[in-house]
Amino acid sequence: MNFLHGLFGLACLLGLALLFSENRRAIPWRVVVAGVALQFALAVLFLKFPPASAFMAGLASAVGALDHATEAGTSFVFGYLGGAPLPFEPNGKGSPLVFAFHVFPLILVICALSALLFHWGIIQKVVAAMAFVLRRSVGVGGALGTGAAVNFFVGMVESPILIRPYLAQMQRGELFALMSAGMAGIAGSVMVIYGHILGAVIPEAFSHVLTAALISAPAALAVAAILVPFAPGDEADAPIVIADPPRNALEALARGTSDGVVILANVLAHLIVLLALVALVNAMLGALPELWGAPLSLQRILSWLFRPLAFVIGIDPPDLDAASRLLGIKIALNEFVAYIDLATAPASVMSPRSRLIMLYALCGFANFGSVGILVGGLSAMAPERKHDIVALGLRALVAGALASLMGGATIGALN
Repeated sequence: MNFLHGLFGLACLLGLALLFSENRRAIPWRVVVAGVALQFALAVLFLKFPPASAFMAGLASAVGALDHATEAGTSFVFGYLGGAPLPFEPNGKGSPLVFAFHVFPLILVICALSALLFHWGIIQKVVAAMAFVLRRSVGVGGALGTGAAVNFFVGMVESPILIRPYLAQMQRGELFALMSAGMAGIAGSVMVIYGHILGAVIPEAFSHVLTAALISAPAALAVAAILVPFAPGDEADAPIVIADPPRNALEALARGTSDGVVILANVLAHLIVLLALVALVNAMLGALPELWGAPLSLQRILSWLFRPLAFVIGIDPPDLDAASRLLGIKIALNEFVAYIDLATAPASVMSPRSRLIMLYALCGFANFGSVGILVGGLSAMAPERKHDIVALGLRALVAGALASLMGGATIGALN
């Protein structure tokens, strides 16, 4: 019954995407079917075949090494704000983590490295290889496939940086699919954090976080292909000619770093504005009369909308209230807050199976704050596509949320 319920949930989520499709007649069904099949196959592989899980853990540790290398710079420049030891004894009230100084500087390092790799011709070869494989299997171009795949290792802004020269040539639907994959995934730098948070309540939590992040990419491509159909061609994989290319590796690093400063500034500015707007909406809702004994908030309203979706992905009926509330928190705030609530909730609030499904359903960057991060970052990378990027921002949030829920439905079918 769980297997059938999971398949029913996948069908419902895809049907919801179909309901809001821009052009149902143009949907590339090969991408949809192959994406869903690949998601399910990867889930079986990494849940039932331990060597595969060990391999992916090794890849994630490489990303962690890059994060530690970045911290060497941030801790020197920003001190304890950037990751250096605290000069005082923490009192346990709040977290010493400051995103602007500790997490987001990774954007600068990725920008510099991607510029260097592009100067050496390495990224072009990776894109060509991805084009050869993905065009014949899933049916997407190499640039889109590369950007979607590396979301498993880096964040939704860092991954487009790696294919930045290709962004201007992408079709609107391909650009949307790239944005959706970013919303559905999580950065490798936070996987360890989430695994640590959930380790006390979910066995092998880190392996599950790895799997959830991996299977989100094909699901996001499938949902994006329904919402904003595209017909991948050769234009996104054509050779890129850069005017005034860097003359040497040092100049490539310098240009990449300078570009990263612009991208980082846009990300921080848009994040501040989007979270401020969420707080403003909550303040206005809080001024209204209480409903059913509690004040209104954006998170609470979203939890009501997510209750039917929590049911279709396989959450046990007694756990629907708690699960839908966590989904509302994830969209209105972020998955970090939702994971903390999931980890600290009493055992009586949710069954072990429901907790595992929620680990997958919450695993993704799809929230209002991330819209600001993604729009700000991509607009700085491809200013000529800013109109498309802004117009597709909220739709990408929906696609990313549906892809994460598909991960929950898949794990529900297998457990």
